[in-house]
Amino acid sequence: MNWHLTDLTPWVTTMEWLFLLYFIGMNGGYTLLNLVSLVGVRRYLEARALDALPHIYSGFELPVSVLVPACNEEATIAASVRSLLQFDYPEFEVVVVNDGSTDGTLAVLTREFALAPFPEAYWKRLPVQSVRGIYRSAMHPNLRVLDKVNGGKADALNAGINAARFPLYCAVDANLILQPDSLKRAVQPFLQDPNTMATATAARVANGCTVNDGFIAEVELPGHPLALIQVIEYLRACLFGRLGWSPPNAVLIVSGAFGVYKKEAVVAAGGYRCDSVDEDMELVLRLHRLNRLAGRPYRITFVPDPIVWTEVPESLGVLATQRVRWQRGLAESLLLNIRLLFHPRGGAAGWAAFPFTALFEWWGPLFEVLAYVLMTAAWFFGLMSAQAFVAFMLAAIGMGIMVSVSALLIDELSFHIYHKPGQLAWLLGAVIMENCGYRQLVALWRLAGLASWLAQSAPRGRPSSAVSQPHQATANSRGPRRS
Repeated sequence: MNWHLTDLTPWVTTMEWLFLLYFIGMNGGYTLLNLVSLVGVRRYLEARALDALPHIYSGFELPVSVLVPACNEEATIAASVRSLLQFDYPEFEVVVVNDGSTDGTLAVLTREFALAPFPEAYWKRLPVQSVRGIYRSAMHPNLRVLDKVNGGKADALNAGINAARFPLYCAVDANLILQPDSLKRAVQPFLQDPNTMATATAARVANGCTVNDGFIAEVELPGHPLALIQVIEYLRACLFGRLGWSPPNAVLIVSGAFGVYKKEAVVAAGGYRCDSVDEDMELVLRLHRLNRLAGRPYRITFVPDPIVWTEVPESLGVLATQRVRWQRGLAESLLLNIRLLFHPRGGAAGWAAFPFTALFEWWGPLFEVLAYVLMTAAWFFGLMSAQAFVAFMLAAIGMGIMVSVSALLIDELSFHIYHKPGQLAWLLGAVIMENCGYRQLVALWRLAGLASWLAQSAPRGRPSSAVSQPHQATANSRGPRRS
């Protein structure tokens, strides 16, 4: 067979247009989410402006159980619990679940908070690993500690749900930095709409910030460039990406770092899956699927206030491991709840958010990496002119910059968190760095996560919810997925 490279030119042209349309669709979708979120955040801020007045719900807030899964957190657990006990909220309890720690986590809690064995009935509504003991603080009556056999974060949360005394629970990572009013703001949607089942919250990057007594005292930008770039990621993905899905009730991700749930709704859904890589996203997708398919009214909403601050990785190795894990969890969660996709009763979650996430997040890394690799190869072998190659790259990268800049400007107009001179200029520089190198590197890591998921899921099929995995500390529980 006689053929020349020039015979591939029509295929290259078609491929160029397909990839270009993909980038237009992806970034156009994110831009639309930003525009929707702009309307939503302005309405939210207008309502929040009335906070200085006597609040209509004051004294009627639902009591909340704050669940803190902890495994080998000896160094930080005492400070974390102290900050949680300072919540500005009428009635709440803190339930620390010591998930089989092998260090001095339980000893530190016992010493710092005067724990003593507390005989109480433990209703095992969700199956969990054995609970070895329950303790109560003599200093803080609203602090209890469960000591249990290691079963993983999901198992620890299920154990905490079993022990929770209140109708709402808040799942909190042990290493978070919060605000005194974090809990109050996160609970507001439950008061405004009784059908609310969960609220997601915005996460901010704490690297570089000044922390006093467990709370943010002064907001600063990270000094490390890798962390600085992630500030932009979190603005686009954790704030305005999810806020854009909130009005049509299509938020698919509630961060495992800080989220509030209706306890009975989660128990009815079966609690957290102990074999899931991303137990938080899988639970939220399951709540959507079960309630949509059953035709029950419900809401999963998003609170845009900067009430959660978290340390992000400043090491490429740690960041790579994190993103590989997140991609595996995303793929697994979507597949486990695939019945929601285009279901007649799927609503915006099944007909908009799910397919958007599947196309641009689940399989997005494959398309992005293929686009960059194949277009570069076509230019290298002379199948595409240098002008066409440069135009394609400028279009693909330029659209990403546009989305990030729009998210940054919306944040500046709405919350104005970074108000010191020069901070906005540094963030604009981070926008360029994010889209010129960083984003492509993250796409490679996410592709590795996708490949890992395919390799592990092919031989074993769908996992069983009876399997438990060891509890492992991870850098930043849930962060910047774009949608």
